[in-house]
Amino acid sequence: MKKLSLSLAVAAIAGLVTVANAALADGGAKFLGNITTGGQIRSDFAQYWNQITPENGCKWGSIHSLSNGNSGTSKFAWDNFDKCESAYKWAKEKPGERHFKFHALVWGSQYPNFLCKKKNPSITVEKTKQYITEWFDAVAAKFPDLEYIDVVNEAIWAGDNYHSGYGKPAAGAEGHSTDDTECGGSYIIEALGGDRVVNGKHQYDFITNAFKMARERWPKAVLIYNDYNTLSWQINEGIELIQTILKNGAPVDAYGQQAHDCKGMSKNDFESKMTRIHNETGLPLLVSEYDIGEADDTKQKNDYANQVPFMWETPWVAGITIWGYINGSTWVANTGLIEKDGRKRASMNWLEDYFAKNLNKGQNEVTFTPVEPEPQLPFKGQPIALPGKVEAEDFDIPGVGVNEDGTSNQSYSDDSENHGDSDYRKDTGVDLYKKATGVIVGYNSEGDWLEWTVNVKEAGDYTMFAAVAAAGSTSSFQLSLDGKALTDVITVPAAKSGEENYDDYNKVSANVTLPEGTHILRMDVTGAWFDVDYFTFVKGKDATDPEPIIGEDDPGTTSIANVNFDAGKLQDYYVFDQNGVRLGLMSAYGFNAAADMLRSSSMVKTSGVYYLRNRFTGAMQSVRVTR
Repeated sequence: MKKLSLSLAVAAIAGLVTVANAALADGGAKFLGNITTGGQIRSDFAQYWNQITPENGCKWGSIHSLSNGNSGTSKFAWDNFDKCESAYKWAKEKPGERHFKFHALVWGSQYPNFLCKKKNPSITVEKTKQYITEWFDAVAAKFPDLEYIDVVNEAIWAGDNYHSGYGKPAAGAEGHSTDDTECGGSYIIEALGGDRVVNGKHQYDFITNAFKMARERWPKAVLIYNDYNTLSWQINEGIELIQTILKNGAPVDAYGQQAHDCKGMSKNDFESKMTRIHNETGLPLLVSEYDIGEADDTKQKNDYANQVPFMWETPWVAGITIWGYINGSTWVANTGLIEKDGRKRASMNWLEDYFAKNLNKGQNEVTFTPVEPEPQLPFKGQPIALPGKVEAEDFDIPGVGVNEDGTSNQSYSDDSENHGDSDYRKDTGVDLYKKATGVIVGYNSEGDWLEWTVNVKEAGDYTMFAAVAAAGSTSSFQLSLDGKALTDVITVPAAKSGEENYDDYNKVSANVTLPEGTHILRMDVTGAWFDVDYFTFVKGKDATDPEPIIGEDDPGTTSIANVNFDAGKLQDYYVFDQNGVRLGLMSAYGFNAAADMLRSSSMVKTSGVYYLRNRFTGAMQSVRVTR
């Protein structure tokens, strides 16, 4: 696979670029770009800039319409009032010297009217998904070799709304919103897979899916997430969004800092915030829409002088785009660098002087070398044979990179903190616990998932049995095979007794149809807080479970874990840890009271599962303690 680099090639033949027409950053380590002006590419553009972003011309609503108002078939106009195709061709005139960024595929503003719920009451999630796919496909057909793409724009959840009008109008960058207040919102988020909230945190599934769609169509492009207020009010939310979509498998290459929020920001503050964002996301940064809205020429110039050198001289900043340069023709007042009469403001004079003297100080170590994908591998070397048993803890070894179709080679998703008490595969972060039956996967929270490579001996109908345990009634999971649903959401039954009784295992089952051959089996946690030991696949529908769990309701049997022999009288209980070490003795009126005492006791110092054993009857019960 060829290397894709953001490092700009130094012009090999000096005669190709004359001094009079050379852009400020020509021959430098990265680009210094700008946008179209009033929808046009000015004749002096190449005199200053070597990268172009159409301000509005490549936005969805500028290009995509239907042949009959809100109905009919899709049609696309690529060079309307703002020049999307013309800007693309301008960059193509000098490949390697000039650069073009497509802005943007998905945005909660300036999307077509036919997506608006209020303007088109007949719009549905399904139709929206169809139009999104048509839009992506049309852009890919028109521009198959895009270099940079803002895949998703302005989608941070900031308290009570997204950063742009996916559902309702947003305040916008610096209080300047382009959202249509008469639109009524859209189904864009729902059509792209929704946005689950897990433990109060948005999962941004729609962003992850948009990036996967983009990677399928542009395997070599630099895919960018772009947003505003990321250097100020939403710096934390922006970092969390990037961390989340990366965790969920989004093939994002760079994080675009619009940098509309840098007016008056000190040199140290700007540098420390940029550095923090880079360090905590692990991604290269692009300064994508930089401007300083300041009427005072000296103050504007001082901000440029405090901030631009860091952008230029920092190796993990991949490029700089200024958002307009003709004063009076920019989206916000006083951000321009040149007056309409041609007079250059102090910032423009400073830029010319800085790049003339410091061009060679530019650093760019950012190379987007698509990692040669390596597939996930079966943990024990061979796919798990079906029919047979899938031990939950034997999930696949994760692979490397992202495939050209956008699929990830990761084999599990779990928070990095290991809550388990087993040394088995402790480097993975998956929460593995030691139980009487062996190692199980516990502490499953919504959004977690595991995958196993399986080999189905014979295609046909099977019965799936899962050994699971839950303390409450909100736990559930779903199985899929090669990305397609294998079961409906399956509810995990709550324990019959004990608020924290994760030792009361039950079996759940479902009829499934399996194709022959090697496949990826996946479990998605759809309802939190349950443990899973194993899955068994038996040939045939409604088959008999080869390993039934005998419970207290079965004739002729008694389940010690579910019978409270000692309720109502004071009893002594030994306390043990998972290694069988006795920690002490306590007295209480029954297991439940003893468990409550243990949770508040200083006897145990760390979180984990502990065991209470009745001193006289020998009955035992586990207790999960959180510290």
